[in-house]
Amino acid sequence: MLCSCGHSRRLHRREQRRLPTREETVAVKHDDRKYTPQSYIDAWKGVAIKQMKQYGIPASIVLAQALLESANGNSALAREANNHFGIKCTNDWTGKTYHKNGEGGGDCWRKYNNASESFADHSKFLQKTRYADLFKLGSTDYKGWARGLKKAGYATNPKYPELLINMVDKYNLQQYDR
Repeated sequence: MLCSCGHSRRLHRREQRRLPTREETVAVKHDDRKYTPQSYIDAWKGVAIKQMKQYGIPASIVLAQALLESANGNSALAREANNHFGIKCTNDWTGKTYHKNGEGGGDCWRKYNNASESFADHSKFLQKTRYADLFKLGSTDYKGWARGLKKAGYATNPKYPELLINMVDKYNLQQYDR
């Protein structure tokens, strides 16, 4: 695209920034890009749909949780640890770890090589017994899933279900549940 620099009559070619494909994103740890909600959805909807087909978790819920928990992929946890779901270390976690306040300080969070690993681990994490009732719901019942996640203890925020439901509605994420 050619554009003017204001006062100068010289024209220069402005670099057009594009979002990388999922494969390019997987190949890099993380770059300095700032996601908007829509660019984040566009980048990760395919992965969310794949997780839905493989595990039965509504893609709308996967995306809403990722948007909310990672601030559209812009949070320090997402950028530095590729953790897009706010999943903390558990006794059975043998992978890499991340501490916001340096090694050993503060909460222990799971750290991933790339964001795709975070999406896959989120689906596996929800296979725990305490989430079993969620899988009795249909894959299009995102409101039931939102309420069930809170009830099962995924988040401590009492407004968590409403936050997820509002996110799904605002960005029409339920379209990916079909």
